[in-house]
Amino acid sequence: GGCDLAAAEAVCADPSYDTADVLGSLVDKSLVLAEPDDAHGMRYRMLETIHEYAAERAGAHPEDAGATARRHAAHYLAFAEEADPLIRSAAQLPWIRRVETELDNLRSALHTTAAADTDVQTAQRFVFALGWFWWLRNYRAEGAEWTTRVLALTPAEPPEGTPAYWRYMRLQVLGMFLLAESNSAEKFRTPEYRDLAARIKKTFRQGSPETTLFPGMLWPTTAFLVGDPLDFHLHLDESVANCRRHAGDWELGVVLMLRTHVAIDLMGGLPTVDADLAELHEIAHRVGDRWTRAQVASAAGEVALLRGRYAEARTEYEECLRLAREVGAHIEAPFALARIAGAAYSAGDFDEAEHLLAEADRESGRHGGVHDVSSFARLLAALLALQRGDFSSARSECEAARAESVRITVPAQLTAGLDSVDAVLTAHEQGPAAGLAKIGPGLAAAVTARCAERILAGLAEVAAVMLADDGRPAEAVRALAAATAWRAGQPRSVPESGAVDGIPERTRALLGPAHYAREEAAGAALTPAELATALTTTPTDN
Repeated sequence: GGCDLAAAEAVCADPSYDTADVLGSLVDKSLVLAEPDDAHGMRYRMLETIHEYAAERAGAHPEDAGATARRHAAHYLAFAEEADPLIRSAAQLPWIRRVETELDNLRSALHTTAAADTDVQTAQRFVFALGWFWWLRNYRAEGAEWTTRVLALTPAEPPEGTPAYWRYMRLQVLGMFLLAESNSAEKFRTPEYRDLAARIKKTFRQGSPETTLFPGMLWPTTAFLVGDPLDFHLHLDESVANCRRHAGDWELGVVLMLRTHVAIDLMGGLPTVDADLAELHEIAHRVGDRWTRAQVASAAGEVALLRGRYAEARTEYEECLRLAREVGAHIEAPFALARIAGAAYSAGDFDEAEHLLAEADRESGRHGGVHDVSSFARLLAALLALQRGDFSSARSECEAARAESVRITVPAQLTAGLDSVDAVLTAHEQGPAAGLAKIGPGLAAAVTARCAERILAGLAEVAAVMLADDGRPAEAVRALAAATAWRAGQPRSVPESGAVDGIPERTRALLGPAHYAREEAAGAALTPAELATALTTTPTDN
């Protein structure tokens, strides 16, 4: 991977010569190439043939080669540990470039430290120092492989409460964290992973400084991965509280941000969002980390979107996109584009949404595909196709979204969206009764998953349309009134408004004003669970 002068002096130091003089002599003889380096003035590397010759000579002196490899590993471990906090700060851009430049050296040093006969603690330190870089810059699969390799070297179950125990448990969290991106939910739905998640929860929910070191403060996500999401928000509250007591701004910001994103999508979560967002803006300003700032902008965009402020949502998502690209968070950029497309769709600008969705697809493809982005994008493409009356394309996109979603741990709101599209398409293909047979279970599943009220309302509104089309006006009025009550003043998007447009007039004409008013009042009092039950029982007389 080449090196700068400081690395050559650290790794090749010998009292019998001056490293800089020898390096200069090798450059003069063209055995080493010197190339300008923006960070350090000059970088030195060998041609491949010279490298092979040097490796062969080193192999003839295994003791010296081993000592040199250890000095190399020590130098790059110190570099990685210096870089780790800086790539989460306002000074991150040059440090991210430096880590990228040194990747081959870092990998070589990892090979040295992860050998079976080396100090395991040194290998652990290396993995912890690079863990966030791997996540940020989309080396997640590689990072998961290194973490798994070091875990295999780590003695299982060191004495509880010892430093070795904490390192072991943090490695377990890091392994799951890095594996989550590229593996299906099924990987984690095993007895072994469920037991591990339970042990992680037991260990990290206690308040101590060790529980708030990266990645330990992300322990609530492990329960979510294994399919135990019911107490996810409660556990995030515990992690936030621990970080307030023991952690720095960056760690607190990450967990607070995760709690905000979850609250936006969780039933009853919205009342906490504004206060958390205000604090996150302050933390992001203090920390300066562009990834943190991008995530805060994304959360702010989501809140603006659900409140019907589409131009503001787009501005926030565009800020998220700008910052994600600036910091090289390649996974975040296509998702931000898809979210901007979603804002355009909600505002009724379907042509712009289609254009942005295509851009998100291209950006995702440049980075090997991003499954959660692809699932969301395909769902949005299905919704756009429905708006244009292209039911065949909508079905294809819905099926593609389902296929993508099996590769990841699927958010409940994505599943609810796919269930809604599937029900609409089924109603078109087989009639409203067939569509209702799907929307009822879809709403019930979303209630069980504690989806946000706006998600439940959208499903109820789809049901209202089908009930009206099925000649069940009283139930249609109740479903629409229930959805309106759950929204609690949050406006419908342009497509959602268009879907239910005319239902009040149609049903009032059939029922008469007095009957309509009674059904509307009854519907407004329904809970999501009650409506889900009503939709899955025998139709009543209208």
